[in-house]
Amino acid sequence: MAAATESAAAIMIDLDELGSRLGEVESYLRLEEKRSRVGELEQMSAAPGFWDDGDRARSLMEELARCRDDVQLVEGAHGRLADARAALELADEMEGEEAAELIAEAAATATALARDIDEMELSSWFTGEFDHGDAIVTIKPGQGGLEAQDWTFMLFKMYMKYCARRGWKVTINDCPAAEVIGIDRATITVQGKDAFGMLRAEAGVHRLVRISPTDDKKRRQTTFAGVEVIPVLPDDIDIEIAADDIRVDVYHASGPGGQGVNTTDSAVRITHLPTGIVVTCQNERSQIQNKAACMQILKARLYELELEKREEALDEIRGPKHAIGFGNQIRSYVLYPYQMVKDLRSGVETGNVEAVLDDGDLDPFVVGYHRWATGKAEAAAPASDDIDA
Repeated sequence: MAAATESAAAIMIDLDELGSRLGEVESYLRLEEKRSRVGELEQMSAAPGFWDDGDRARSLMEELARCRDDVQLVEGAHGRLADARAALELADEMEGEEAAELIAEAAATATALARDIDEMELSSWFTGEFDHGDAIVTIKPGQGGLEAQDWTFMLFKMYMKYCARRGWKVTINDCPAAEVIGIDRATITVQGKDAFGMLRAEAGVHRLVRISPTDDKKRRQTTFAGVEVIPVLPDDIDIEIAADDIRVDVYHASGPGGQGVNTTDSAVRITHLPTGIVVTCQNERSQIQNKAACMQILKARLYELELEKREEALDEIRGPKHAIGFGNQIRSYVLYPYQMVKDLRSGVETGNVEAVLDDGDLDPFVVGYHRWATGKAEAAAPASDDIDA
């Protein structure tokens, strides 16, 4: 009985700590403002003529869904926290198996709550304009020749698995097969809650060390690939592109690994002549759809370019830009002579390489990066005394 009492006391301490964290999350998420916004948006959606402007109506309904989700998540967590405390109080009045079951139930609730609050805390760190929206991810081979093209394909598959784990929808805009091994590049659009905020942790150079699968002498090879992450622009941000500033080319679609793809000349390449930006899309079945996808990506890249010009500094959206090669990597994936994946910014590492590359288990690295970046930003912020001074 004494052991059960001690266990219950320890769980109650954990629940108190979770309650404090939940209160901080509620503050970070500005939950009272979101409750008010839910009521406001519900009134707007019920008004006559709301759907006359379809794009605006869809945008507002998406905002309503996000606000409701945040409110329901926090309120649900408060309810589970209260249930767990009630179970412990009830267990204190009982003995034997009944008390043990209630304590076990409270412990399980505390464990699940800790995971959920971790997720809510992560979301609360996303304060950028586009962090809660969708993302466009581009993967390109760097130093390493043919091996880099294979590494690009490995990263592409890793991100596809990661997006599936998160429940995000992925559209493959472009993924042409390389001549010998791997792919020339990949561009995907990722739709889901906090997709851009999460995935911007992946922007940068990724380094792979392994025994070369194409070398008869089985020598160790180091290869690189670069990952670019930019936001899908909301409908209310309009980037004007003059028709004379673009060249549109149509060509035959292709795909990685002999996959069945469209066999008509529907793939589209758009070149923005003033900047030299090139965007290609071949996933859709028609030229019109591929051109529309290309224009969406081109507008996002032009918006990013404009931010760079205005700030005259490193782009906060895309992250630091370096050559895709030695000395610039953000993360290393070592398959030989030992196995390890290590993020060189946050220090997060694991020896379970298979879970990362084959199963897309990237959350520890993504969360670790944002925790590192948030701490770095707080350390760089001036103290309140300095501001007053």
